[in-house]
Amino acid sequence: MAASKPTAGRLQHRVAFDERQTVDDGAGNERGVFQEKFKRWAEFRHRGGSETVVAARLEGQNILGVYVRSDAQSRQIGSDWQMRDLRTGTVYAINIVDAVSDRYWVYIQVRSGVAP
Repeated sequence: MAASKPTAGRLQHRVAFDERQTVDDGAGNERGVFQEKFKRWAEFRHRGGSETVVAARLEGQNILGVYVRSDAQSRQIGSDWQMRDLRTGTVYAINIVDAVSDRYWVYIQVRSGVAP
């Protein structure tokens, strides 16, 4: 059975997308900090039982598939960004972004429990 397409009614999670910015620390060094770019409603889909998913769970990590509506901002999300669940505060590293396969939705694979 094929996975169902996302719908507006399934967008039940409020998330923020943060991009890494380089900032001067005042001592002549630069460091990377994340800065919020925008917020969106998202649908979370827990990934199945592949070897990668099972191994991640054994390490205390969670891999999710996330869908957000496609627009000018969401199509800019990169794998060097991070996503935050605004309700729980969980921070996810972004592994994969597919903004071209579906013109209405951006698919993002994220992983919790790792440094973005």
